[in-house]
Amino acid sequence: MSFLILLRSPSVTRLLLGSWVGRLPSAMAALTIPLALREAGSGYGFVGAAAGSYAIAAAVGSPLLGRLVDRWGQTRVLVPTALLAAAGFVAIALAPSQPAAVLVGAVLAGSMTPPLEPCLRVLWPAIAPEGKLESAYALDSSAQELVFVAGPLVVTGSVAVWSPTAALYVQALLGLFGVAVVASSRPSRQWRAEARSTDWLGPLRSGRLVTLLSALIGVGFAIGTLNVLVVSYAERWDVPGGAPSLLALNAFGSLAGVLVYGSRSWPGTLANRGLLFAAGLVVGYGLLVLVPPPGYMVVLMLLTGAFLAPMLTVTFVLVGELAPPGTTTEAFAWLVTLFAAGTSLGSAAVGNVLAHTNEHWAALCGTAGALVTLTILALGRKGFAAGPVAAPVPATADAAQH
Repeated sequence: MSFLILLRSPSVTRLLLGSWVGRLPSAMAALTIPLALREAGSGYGFVGAAAGSYAIAAAVGSPLLGRLVDRWGQTRVLVPTALLAAAGFVAIALAPSQPAAVLVGAVLAGSMTPPLEPCLRVLWPAIAPEGKLESAYALDSSAQELVFVAGPLVVTGSVAVWSPTAALYVQALLGLFGVAVVASSRPSRQWRAEARSTDWLGPLRSGRLVTLLSALIGVGFAIGTLNVLVVSYAERWDVPGGAPSLLALNAFGSLAGVLVYGSRSWPGTLANRGLLFAAGLVVGYGLLVLVPPPGYMVVLMLLTGAFLAPMLTVTFVLVGELAPPGTTTEAFAWLVTLFAAGTSLGSAAVGNVLAHTNEHWAALCGTAGALVTLTILALGRKGFAAGPVAAPVPATADAAQH
């Protein structure tokens, strides 16, 4: 009923669907760029460089764009970034055999990725019915899980019907459409950040927030190890559908977990619930060290997923509470960046471990990442109950005008 109440609220369905469609290109790029370049005859070395350039540019650009949103509002940032990101994908599609054009396109598309995730998350307090904010973030988490399930499927369909190059055009159009839906909505157009301080650190001046965001690196690291581990596992065991089916089960477990969590109110503080979910991740990833046969592996994929999205939901609420005034969008953008950084580090680390040892040690890397998250959350638990940091100096004139 919580989700039905939410979806019936003004603008919620529109913003959720628009943001969801607009986020698909981010989930598609990891496939479309390599496929288009391989079709054009590029070697794997250049393919890796182009894909890496996109990922790094996206990680660097996200907090910067978040800061611009906090200063200028959503529409004035979402619209131009959507156009520039689409231009980047089109540049790759038009000249996939030209290294310079591909790298410029990849950097442009990555750095100008429209900040739809943080933009939607700062809107939830304004559009969610009273008492339903945590359910709103849970719905957001479930939508995010579906993005990474639907993105590869859209790529597969586009390649089957047309070509990898055409898939680049498809994701450019999806990004433009999603941003148009969100940016033209009344809540997005009218949203303005609170007056902020002149401190260049922005949200990072809050030690409590930095502690919380740091915990996300460990979770991302665990997810990164899982993405590579299941590939190795599927090569050794007869798994129907291979590695993608295992990751789909993990996403399904995450979706089920957050839907259950968001459907009702739960006792205890947010910090304590976050600790509980982090402990569940440690248990799930700890059991993965056994690397069991496929029947048991299915259960573990569901178990590890079941605690992920609920923990992210708690984190979303805490980020909104701890971010200093006028920096909430940037704070959510940092969350996206640090989680992605952890995922990249985890994938790189476990690949090296698999090259020299075995799957048991590789799975232990994921356990270590989850344990880091649990430790950081435990150490910062008392601080998470406090409110945001007050602005230490008067707000800038620019922020006050907007």
